Amino acid sequence: MTDIRFGTDGWRALIAEDFTFENVARCAEGLCAHLKEVGVADWGLVVGYDTRFLSPEFAQTVADVCSAQGIKVYLADKSAPTPVLSYNVLHQQAGGAAIITASHNPGQWNGFKFKPDYAGSATQGITDRLEQSIAQVPARPVSSVAESRNNNLIVDLDPTPPYFERIAALVHLDAIKAAGLNVYVDSMYGAGGGYLPTILSGGKTTVTELHGTRNPAFPGMEQPEPIAHNLTEISALMAKNGASVGIALDGDADRVGILDENGQFVTTLDTFSILAQYLLEQKQMRGALVKGVTSSIALNKLGEAYGVDVHELRVGFKNIGPKFSEVDALMGG
Repeated sequence: MTDIRFGTDGWRALIAEDFTFENVARCAEGLCAHLKEVGVADWGLVVGYDTRFLSPEFAQTVADVCSAQGIKVYLADKSAPTPVLSYNVLHQQAGGAAIITASHNPGQWNGFKFKPDYAGSATQGITDRLEQSIAQVPARPVSSVAESRNNNLIVDLDPTPPYFERIAALVHLDAIKAAGLNVYVDSMYGAGGGYLPTILSGGKTTVTELHGTRNPAFPGMEQPEPIAHNLTEISALMAKNGASVGIALDGDADRVGILDENGQFVTTLDTFSILAQYLLEQKQMRGALVKGVTSSIALNKLGEAYGVDVHELRVGFKNIGPKFSEVDALMGG
């Protein structure tokens, strides 16, 4: 029986080797036990998925298991970015979200992420308890999983409208649409396809999207990760046609890569520093900065210059997230 371990943001494995319907069912059953243990099972669970091979079917297995355990399931009616599904935890006041995705891994992989009721990455303590719960679940035929589901507890969910409404409340979209920007987007065949064009385009601003349709093979790239050597196509188009900015999303759209007006890749370290400086200097906002040990030392210098604390932690969302909430940080990454 597979020993399931959660990394920096979930469990990932090769499809048909360890990532099987039986093991996904075990994850779901272990998650049900955890939700009951912490007293949020009655709140329901958001279940979503990305554009990878069999992701919708794996998500259905999660829904089947959880409904059989008496837990209401809000099952996404289409693939959706991890941030969109995470926000729906808050919108639905659910006990968490189970998301079928391997993020930026190659196409042969898939994965299982859990977002607790606060909609961020699960802490080390939570994933430790999940692993213990899953280890106690025996493997069983998938046919028995489908037979035991409770269709009355599975509700179709369109996760997009609440997320768009929230973005519109946070960002002055009318100003962006009126700015006459020429934006290029590479959605890398992932779950973010169509999102940025919908949010940003209109008025004088135009958005050109590459790879906005589903393709589980992620052709033309080693993996759907927004790093320089995977972005040669968008970079060349921007340099040829002129652009204001380029935005690339990973497989589940929880990572972003930025290209400048010349199509040159801006590292994530520089992007974090630029955004932090913008908030501190232009917006005059104040709050702690939370960074991983691999993040730029420029953040420490910004903290000194603007009189804000900088907290340095081990790499991983599950390490950054709790500290972010604890200190009510301005930015974290």
